[in-house]
Amino acid sequence: MPSIQKCEEAEYIGVAYANANEWFGGKAADQSIIESEAKKAESFKENYGGKVFSSYTDLIASDEIDAVYLPLPPALHYRWAKKALDCKKHIFLEKPSTTSASDTKELIEIAKKNELAVHENYMFIFHKQLDEIKELTNRIGDIRLYRAAFGFPQRAKNDFRYNKALGGGALLDCGGYTIKLATELLGESARVVYSQLNKTDVFDVDIYGSAALVNDDGVTAQVSFGMDNSYKCELEIWGSKGSITANRIFTAPTGFEPTAEVKTADGTETVKLSADDTFRKSIEHFCKCVNDAKERESNYIKIIKQAELVDKVKGE
Repeated sequence: MPSIQKCEEAEYIGVAYANANEWFGGKAADQSIIESEAKKAESFKENYGGKVFSSYTDLIASDEIDAVYLPLPPALHYRWAKKALDCKKHIFLEKPSTTSASDTKELIEIAKKNELAVHENYMFIFHKQLDEIKELTNRIGDIRLYRAAFGFPQRAKNDFRYNKALGGGALLDCGGYTIKLATELLGESARVVYSQLNKTDVFDVDIYGSAALVNDDGVTAQVSFGMDNSYKCELEIWGSKGSITANRIFTAPTGFEPTAEVKTADGTETVKLSADDTFRKSIEHFCKCVNDAKERESNYIKIIKQAELVDKVKGE
């Protein structure tokens, strides 16, 4: 919300909470849950203004709304994004776009037909540090290998990330970040050549995993991820004359100055990188897609590429 408020191209209208039918799908409703959601929405209004819509459907159908931000658990993205696109609304989706490449492609086809923007919010990709790290690779010779890791300790057991029905799993959560970064580094020819997803006895979703991607030049990116791991959020680039390590590659908050460690034969140097506001830049990119057909088309291709690579890591 602070980033939306900074963005001149976007105006916040309101927030919605699910009604009993949307939440429970016709099953017996627990009214206390709906009341709790309504209180959350009212609190949101107190903090940020706007209005409260008492159902997702009302928000999506509103003539006041041009675009919808959809931060629901992954398994709900397809259903509500499709409804919004059918109502001629642009869609700003939290990652992953959906839980399958086929569903993502269907959404993109609807968006193309209606000349609508779809944006998948891998906001880290807009951080200045990525370009600055790429510049630093001039100091380490030819690239031999990329390694990216993103993982965190186990959260509460009722977290949606551990719920298969809600689209849980390490791949769809933190794994998607590492795949997106690998594509950014390897280019459009990036493809999956190995993957492994691992479960535990506690949850019916993948808890950790790894994969290797390679491009047409033979450069490899090894990625690893997990949501019952010690914390990692790093990129390592191994070159013929040195290496670079960055340890806030996915999660640098607004205003934070990340660093990169550059090791060569001359020694080790810690390089200060730029602070940035990735949420604001992601929103601005979405607005650009709304207003520019070429930008929309380019974004469609990137979203489908990401969905296909994730499916490939799943073995599909």
